[in-house]
Amino acid sequence: MTVWFKQRLYILIGLASILIIIQLINTLTGYALNNFGIIPRYAQGLIGIPLSPFLHGSWLHLFSNLPVLLVLSALLMTHSIRYYVLASLFVIFLEGTLVWLFGRTAMHVGASGWIFGLWGLLLANAYFLRRGKDLFFAILVVLYYGGAALGLFPWQQGISTEGHIFGAIAGLVFSWLTKKWIITARDF
Repeated sequence: MTVWFKQRLYILIGLASILIIIQLINTLTGYALNNFGIIPRYAQGLIGIPLSPFLHGSWLHLFSNLPVLLVLSALLMTHSIRYYVLASLFVIFLEGTLVWLFGRTAMHVGASGWIFGLWGLLLANAYFLRRGKDLFFAILVVLYYGGAALGLFPWQQGISTEGHIFGAIAGLVFSWLTKKWIITARDF
């Protein structure tokens, strides 16, 4: 295994471990950690902007998000670890802020906004960067996760559709904002 591959694999294992450990603690505390989710337009809900993607309402919720998050993360890390981290932070903070500002009054937790951000970013990169690798990734994302677009419509109660929509918007915005940097910087 190359160093390049090992680094990315360790990050993915670390991310999965963090999410599982947090879910275990959350379960053992009767889901008390979910009080740190996003509560729109309440000051106490601001803490949820950086924390909510790491909190889940159940093990099923976590395990429905985790595989998709890891796959999309792995695809983005092919650009660079730095790009992935910056993209993730941007998506988490923009999506969370938009949910806090405009979301319906509810407790918003889960990694799906982050997932939709990475999803939107991978699709937008195909358009903005017009490179073979990005087009290939967009095709993979559409083939395997094209059905995720249904998550942009408010069809199921208890799902933060706002998080999905604002996550996808955050991914598109990040791609648009960074297109020049990626085209001119090899290691971004």
